[in-house]
Amino acid sequence: MADADYKPAGKFGQAGQIFTNQTQAIFYNWKQLPVQRMLDFDYLCGRETPSVACIVQPGSHGGFQKLFFGKEEIAIPQYGSIDEAVGAHPRADVFINFASFRSAYESSMEALKQPTLRVVAVIAEGVPERDTKQMIAYARKHNKIIIGPATVGGVQAGAFKIGDAAGTLDNIVACKLYRPGSVGFVSKSGGMSNEMYNVVARAADGIYEGIAIGGDAYPGSTLSDHCLRYQNIPQVKMIVVLGEIGGRDEYSLVEALKSGRVTKPVVAWVSGTCAKLFKSEVQFGHAGAKSGGEEESAQAKNKALQDAGAIVPGSFEELEATIRKVYGDLVEAGVTKPAPEWNPPEVPLDLDKAVKTGKVRMPTHIVSTICDDRGEEPTYNGVPMSELMEMDANMGDVIGLLWFKRRLPKYATKFIEMCVVLCADHGPCVSGAHNTIVTSRAGKDLISSLVSGLLTIGPRFGGAIDDAARYFRKACDKSQAPDEFVEELKGRGIRVPGIGHRIKSKDNRDKRVELLQRYARKHFPSTKYLDYAITVEEYTLQKAANLVLNVDGCIGALFLDLLNSVGMFTPAEIDDIIAIGYLNGLFVLARSAGLIGHALDQKRLQQPLYRHPWEDVLYAK
Repeated sequence: MADADYKPAGKFGQAGQIFTNQTQAIFYNWKQLPVQRMLDFDYLCGRETPSVACIVQPGSHGGFQKLFFGKEEIAIPQYGSIDEAVGAHPRADVFINFASFRSAYESSMEALKQPTLRVVAVIAEGVPERDTKQMIAYARKHNKIIIGPATVGGVQAGAFKIGDAAGTLDNIVACKLYRPGSVGFVSKSGGMSNEMYNVVARAADGIYEGIAIGGDAYPGSTLSDHCLRYQNIPQVKMIVVLGEIGGRDEYSLVEALKSGRVTKPVVAWVSGTCAKLFKSEVQFGHAGAKSGGEEESAQAKNKALQDAGAIVPGSFEELEATIRKVYGDLVEAGVTKPAPEWNPPEVPLDLDKAVKTGKVRMPTHIVSTICDDRGEEPTYNGVPMSELMEMDANMGDVIGLLWFKRRLPKYATKFIEMCVVLCADHGPCVSGAHNTIVTSRAGKDLISSLVSGLLTIGPRFGGAIDDAARYFRKACDKSQAPDEFVEELKGRGIRVPGIGHRIKSKDNRDKRVELLQRYARKHFPSTKYLDYAITVEEYTLQKAANLVLNVDGCIGALFLDLLNSVGMFTPAEIDDIIAIGYLNGLFVLARSAGLIGHALDQKRLQQPLYRHPWEDVLYAK
């Protein structure tokens, strides 16, 4: 659309009030803070129903968003498309579009084409001018109202507000927006609107309705559009307009005043008079606020408005006094009387805000002593991540910090690393790997396949490290003879944890056990518990050749030696480590690497669903 074809919106100039305390909106592109601010305003005004009917979050599959309506927590329904939302909430007639400037046009046009939506507020700044002009043309043709683009929206005092319009609750109360006044206000600037609401509340009895049309060069509605509406609203007794340098929007209001279509008192000021002090063209904050020809200057607009009958102060500083005088004259003439005052309900503080201001104390829900991610970089037990990288830390160092909360000596962290390496996998036939393989071949995801294997870890598979450490420690510390130890457990119906293997035997030793023993005897200050475990093995081998010290028993015994030899743990702390399950955790960590490998291997090989062969099943009666 060429500039020559552009005409300001104005079809709805004959309309009056567009919002009431029954108005409901569809909020597009979920933003928690502006929606909550709308609901807090509703509660402050005494509305019975929330002004937000629903939320449209493109691509979502429904659901809801939890918010507060006063003291009550409510669920606002959410939809994935505008069509769904409109179908479910036909009484909602306002569309608040928080889409980015890249997608605001498509979503706004879709909303404009919905028969139940009358008003579309486009918040985004920087919507391409061509797109804006097309929206305006469609809205004018179909008698729709556009507020924006580049707007904070508007507010109907005591009834309804759009998004972040009017700012914080403190500002809303200070501006008396919780109840209607008698002033209709319109401006291009959202930020200045917040300031002017306060000015009007001080100089008069507050606003009845306030609109920020937006600062882009081509707003969806003009200053005069809203002034013409205010002319048709009986409760609006005077109008305040804040224009700005650039463009010709204010001249449509000049024409409305000259033609007698606006007869209510209009107090107007066009900001940007300082532009005359600059030798070159000046661009102010908004896209449309730039000095152009003489007629677009603030001085020319102010004079034109004054000549047309608007009350124009000598400067912005005089604006408040001018509003006060005009309002006072109206009161004195009996045209209006001050709006009755009342105390609005207090909106409860959100918990996080109340905590920050020190008004409430809140207990924490989680306690963590092993790490901290609040600084510039995460720390493991107080050690910065960068320091770990510089010291070439291995997995053993990390486990030492996160599990044991100690900087363990190098021989200890190397031992932990060895345990992880040696226990990572033990072939596809053990129960954990088998479960993972079957699950992966069933088409399940990696996490499900991993968990399927991990769930088999227990007293019969890989979960005997803690029990081995517990029993070996108790027997060794009281100098119990190996035969007495074994027979005592047998009498209680307990197999000796850490002893026995399905495949390995006296003549076919587990290489992993041999490697761990060799390392410990070379580097550990003491192998007291390992030595005791071996004496137990010597006794059990007299009963059967496969009752050898297995990898669980070896790791359990050696961890006891490690914890006792490093001189960093008290006996009570060692008891806790064993009781809590630290040592079994080492097997879980190590075996996870192997189980993930099996799951990925089956995916890579594209193996079909596993079915166990009939010939491998005994069908018994």
